Amino acid sequence: MGELEFGAEILWVLVAAVIGGLAARWLKLPIIIGYLAGGLVVGPFGLGLVHDADTVNAMATIGVILLLFTLGLEFSLKELKRTGRVAILGGSIQILVTAGAGLALALLLGWTLNQAIFFGFLISLSSTTIVLKTLLDRGELDTAHGRIMIGILLVQDISLIPLMIILPTLGGGEGGQLAALGLATLKAAAFIGGMFVLGVWGLPRLLRRVAGGRSRELFLLTVVSLSLAAAFGAFFLGLSAAIGAFIAGLLIGQSLFARQAFADIVPLRDIFGAVFFVSLGMLADPGFTIDNLGTIATLVTFIVAVKFVILTVIPWLFGNNARTSLFTGLGLIQIGEFSFVLAGVGLIGGIITEHIYSLTLASAAITMALTPFALKLAPVLYRRLSRGKGFSRLVARRGDLDGRIDRCTLSGHAVICGHGRVGSIISRVLDRRNLSYLVIEIDPIVIANLNARGVPCIYGDSSNPEILAHACLDRARVLICTFPDFIEVEMTVRNARLINPKLDIVARVHRDSDADVLKGIGTNELVRPEFEASLEVARHTLQRFGVPTLEVQRILNGLRREKMT
Repeated sequence: MGELEFGAEILWVLVAAVIGGLAARWLKLPIIIGYLAGGLVVGPFGLGLVHDADTVNAMATIGVILLLFTLGLEFSLKELKRTGRVAILGGSIQILVTAGAGLALALLLGWTLNQAIFFGFLISLSSTTIVLKTLLDRGELDTAHGRIMIGILLVQDISLIPLMIILPTLGGGEGGQLAALGLATLKAAAFIGGMFVLGVWGLPRLLRRVAGGRSRELFLLTVVSLSLAAAFGAFFLGLSAAIGAFIAGLLIGQSLFARQAFADIVPLRDIFGAVFFVSLGMLADPGFTIDNLGTIATLVTFIVAVKFVILTVIPWLFGNNARTSLFTGLGLIQIGEFSFVLAGVGLIGGIITEHIYSLTLASAAITMALTPFALKLAPVLYRRLSRGKGFSRLVARRGDLDGRIDRCTLSGHAVICGHGRVGSIISRVLDRRNLSYLVIEIDPIVIANLNARGVPCIYGDSSNPEILAHACLDRARVLICTFPDFIEVEMTVRNARLINPKLDIVARVHRDSDADVLKGIGTNELVRPEFEASLEVARHTLQRFGVPTLEVQRILNGLRREKMT
């Protein structure tokens, strides 16, 4: 292949990533779906613009190495501690139970035991990239269900290390699997031990010396070299190159250079990561999908249903609210991007066939595409379920686990629904004026902190009438809805109005159409965070121009009246 032909193929890969990504954005789909579609178009089963798959796969391997390296940099033990048992123990149970369900289905489909085991663990992982992006877009990263999802995803990500050590040994003969597993474990232990020694004694000194030169280019070059060197070292020992990169990232992530290393390497990771997903798309065969449409539909339905049930039940069993459990289950229904990495290992090792690999690829793409829609469905589904009295009572009883839903004796108090960033500031203001209030919150960690401070609180979902019944709304002065989700606010206002038609209600709202609905059901005061932020910026700007304070206030009040009308 000539140099120009090689350059043209790389260019086609990058163009496919750009166009596919733009199309996914326009269609409001995960960007990874765009990359996969772009690879399908330019690949051998599409327009055939890329022929040298080996070169693209080599670049894709670098993408996987950088992806795992940055995952190690981002890995947070503090985040795991925040979610506690539901993430560590619940996440581990989820992986094993999902893998067992996948194994059973694969055996029913006539696959071998080794293929069934591999497939089970493939579908047990969910997509950190997709879930993080979706939660960020919805502003739910710091919610109870958001924290649980991130905790479970972290456990799944760390499980990649033992999975990539253990699963490749399935490719050996029946008698040699135990020996192969033992050898792989010894090699992994030796590699991790060596990397730990380097991480404690060598890497910090090296990075400190390089950083002392105050050259970002040299620092970036050092970080990339370290990730590739760790990957090569792991590969030399017969382990996965991706695992070597992950461990290197994990060690550097504990140093004071972690944030800068992450910031510098992310653009490279994104570029090579896009190439990785495009290369996966190049392997997809539309003809195969059409020929196996029934099997793929069965797999997708099975994966979504099984993961939804398991990941809804686990948070509930660990004492979380029904709403949190439902949102968690719907948010983690997909197959993860690291399942592709595992699938590639299985394909190269001869454990799974091209047929199973293609089925997994198609199923993963479909479940990833379904994720944003599933999370949009979550509040609608919860609202419909909440209309049933039996479901409402079931949800309300979960609050008794906290032992704090007693007969309310407050009067003339404020009821704060949601104690996140907004609610916590409101409670601080009320504390300073010695005004009484009660908090309704679905996050058990927040409730535990409030209990420790002696703050009157109820663990539960404020949109549930059974929960609101314990907040003494008939004697309350004001109800404050602080959460961003419109459906939750609407349900809370409607149910509160049924208890006390004269109650003063203040609610947070983002869209004008939602504001009209809330006004129509009796909300007294609406606060638009983005609009209020713009007024505050305008106030500072006018003051910089020397506009008198009274004139500034008159202008801003006029804008508020215009917005209300």
